[in-house]
Amino acid sequence: MLRSTSPLLSLFAFLLCWGAALVSAVSITGNRLLAIFDEVGEKENYTKFLGDLESRGFQITYETPKSESLALFHLGERAYDHVIFFPTKTKGLGPNLTPQILVNFLNAKGNILQTLSSTTTTPNSLVSLLAELDITLPAERTGLVVDHFSYDALSAPETHDVLALPPPAPVRNDISPLFSTGAPKDALLAFPHGVGAVLGPREHLTPILRAPKTAYSYNPKEQAEVLDATDLFAAGQQLSLATAFQAINSARLVLLGSAEMLQDKWFLAEVAAGPNGKPVKTFNREFAKRVSAWAFQELGVLRVNWIEHHLNEVSAVNKSNPHIYRVKNDVTYTISLSEYAYNKWSSFSLPANDVLQLEFSMLSPFHRLPLSLDKAHSTPEASAYTVSFKLPDQHGIFNFKVNYKRPFFTNIEEKNTVSVRHMAHDEWPRSFVISGAWPWIAGIGATISGWVVFVALWMYSAPTDKKMGNKKTN
Repeated sequence: MLRSTSPLLSLFAFLLCWGAALVSAVSITGNRLLAIFDEVGEKENYTKFLGDLESRGFQITYETPKSESLALFHLGERAYDHVIFFPTKTKGLGPNLTPQILVNFLNAKGNILQTLSSTTTTPNSLVSLLAELDITLPAERTGLVVDHFSYDALSAPETHDVLALPPPAPVRNDISPLFSTGAPKDALLAFPHGVGAVLGPREHLTPILRAPKTAYSYNPKEQAEVLDATDLFAAGQQLSLATAFQAINSARLVLLGSAEMLQDKWFLAEVAAGPNGKPVKTFNREFAKRVSAWAFQELGVLRVNWIEHHLNEVSAVNKSNPHIYRVKNDVTYTISLSEYAYNKWSSFSLPANDVLQLEFSMLSPFHRLPLSLDKAHSTPEASAYTVSFKLPDQHGIFNFKVNYKRPFFTNIEEKNTVSVRHMAHDEWPRSFVISGAWPWIAGIGATISGWVVFVALWMYSAPTDKKMGNKKTN
């Protein structure tokens, strides 16, 4: 009896482990999530947001900055894959959450979601971390964003400190709309008691959600009847309400200016944009899902499946990925890409108005060519992009290079090095094939023909008679 049930038990155990692996395979970097609250009991305000994370497979650990067991690293390795900072009243986060440790966490490919609130002062460690990333907060480490036009008439008819905003549109027309795709036309986000940040010119920073042109940020503790322009921290679209940072190693940090927009009451609330606005249910829950998914690398993740380059010539040995080519060879280059979304890989489609390019370079590019979709080698799980071209008339060490770095997508930098040799002596075309050589060939032929005629005449002409050539002199 034991022998008959053992295979069934083994199969059941295998299926159980396989199912658990599928559930936990949410983020490509892992599912260990650390949530830091001022008091652990505050998590009751975020049950829906945290419940959504758990339903996607994250294993959440709740800690406070004062916890002695708190550590982001253990034996030199990450103890967690992701960290969420909720607003805390402590001025400092302690020796286990210093700016240097947080930077090391990003360098170790950890991801951070940091939330702010105008009612709570931002800890010094987080302000210093943001300064390292070229993100500036108000000098008082807090601030309030208000808008007397795009405010929620239901919850803030007097204070105007709850903004009612449409889902964010892409900042450029070649960026994929990850945070607004599928949103209803009348969808609105509730952004209560938020803090705005000013971004530097760093290329790794991208605003997810900008403030409206009529919004401004100021210190509510120094509120006066009339605000001077010099009292404002920033105004209009200078303010980034939600900011994305992606490091060179594709580690991610998201700065969300309003932690309250993640609370249960705002997931279920209705907002109306202005006094004449129509009440609609907030888009906060879906927006929170997408922002957290991007921060924890569930969205916008690209993978290179394979790369292949070969000769594209008739009657030639078109071997895949050779190490050496010859000048003026015709070659074909193909790269296969996949995009990860929540729990599966699918084919990657370029956003509209965007181009994937191949560089064939030595010290500088000799060719920079757009790659086009190769349907013959594409599948539902991967897209193949290809281009064919002629190698330059220059021998040396060259690189096939694809350098695709776009906001909200992980970086792709693939380089394949090959040698390009000069033509061998028996590979040059014969001179009679080259029309430009015909005058020279004719000249050589004329010279040889003339020499042959001269020699023939010399050899076969009769000698002069010496007797008749002598004359008598008197």
